[in-house]
Amino acid sequence: MAPRHAAWRAALLAGALLTAALLARPAAADTDVPFVVTPDNVTLAMLELAGVRRGDHVIDLGSGDGRIVILAARRFGATGLGVEIVDDLVQRSRRSAVLAGVADRVEFRTEDLFTTDLSRATVVTMYLLPEVNLQLRPRLLALAPGTRIVSHDYDLGDWRPDRSVVVDAPDKPVGRDRRSTLHLWVVPARVAGRWCGRGAAAGRTLRLLQQHQHVDARLDDRGLAGRVDGTHLALAARDEGALWLRAAAPPAAAAVAAELSVEVASGRWAPLAGARFTRCDGG
Repeated sequence: MAPRHAAWRAALLAGALLTAALLARPAAADTDVPFVVTPDNVTLAMLELAGVRRGDHVIDLGSGDGRIVILAARRFGATGLGVEIVDDLVQRSRRSAVLAGVADRVEFRTEDLFTTDLSRATVVTMYLLPEVNLQLRPRLLALAPGTRIVSHDYDLGDWRPDRSVVVDAPDKPVGRDRRSTLHLWVVPARVAGRWCGRGAAAGRTLRLLQQHQHVDARLDDRGLAGRVDGTHLALAARDEGALWLRAAAPPAAAAVAAELSVEVASGRWAPLAGARFTRCDGG
């Protein structure tokens, strides 16, 4: 998994280590990010943070020598795709997959990561530079709710991580501090809008304002605050109880949620258990 910079590519592929000057690199509008090897313990920590398991499909953007996709298949039973712009690294990854006995479960492509079809991903991993992360953010937010994203060292701007961990990385080839920060996001369902109650919630209106996973809500005249975790929406008001809802979306991953079902309700909201909310006309 890896960053690459076109001007240094020959030297990097010859084995030279990236210097700290990389961090001052001007923003680029392409995917040429320098190749920096991710230490093995960090690779494992990324997959563990994402909760990778059998049945997952891991897409690694900027896959370098292929180690993260190969480890996801060999240790966790996942399938995977590694996308890398340097063909020599793709060929090396394919040979490594054969040696690891996982060539039937992983694929490596020489491809621009901005053109990669991400729709099959349940997990996306990346070790890119900040400006590239930000260019990718709209595509990541459009993935199916519940998709997990893990980034090595760099964040996604004002889309704050759901969790971050720091891992010792004594073999890390860049930076003075031999540690890596790993960030996890869970793609939130798109729930913003005006919702009309059905069943036990008939006649009630729920209004939701959403900033990524954070939500401000009003149910009738009551204010609530909460967050979205994949397809689950939790709302609460101090001393008044809480609501846990599940969002159902149309087949298209990027589409907004079509229905909210109240799975658990407590306090003043307890009578709403089992109720549904659907989008009001124009909501």
